[in-house]
Amino acid sequence: MTFDLSALQGDLWPYALLILVGFLPSEIWRWLAVFLSRGLHEGSQILVWVRAVATALLAGVVARLVFSPSGALAAVPLALRCAALAGGLAAFWLGRRSVFAGIFAGEVLLVAAAWAYGAS
Repeated sequence: MTFDLSALQGDLWPYALLILVGFLPSEIWRWLAVFLSRGLHEGSQILVWVRAVATALLAGVVARLVFSPSGALAAVPLALRCAALAGGLAAFWLGRRSVFAGIFAGEVLLVAAAWAYGAS
């Protein structure tokens, strides 16, 4: 049984590669997590730890985007980036801890601040 590489030489080879190296490796871990977590209680110590690690990683990514941005975001002054972050946090809390409300408000504020700063 041999694998014919000529099928991947058309227009679809980037998508096949994306599925092979991008989607499948992470999907395997997701299915394994679903299978192994069936018996865990929502308040168990391992899930509390997993939530804490996920929150810390997200906080690190946000801090890097605000304090050490690259690309077009670097052109927006730090004060405006911090104001957009504060507005997003306020929307998160006022929206009864709605992640969507926080992200949406923060992005709207950031885009508006960048546009206003660039227009002046």
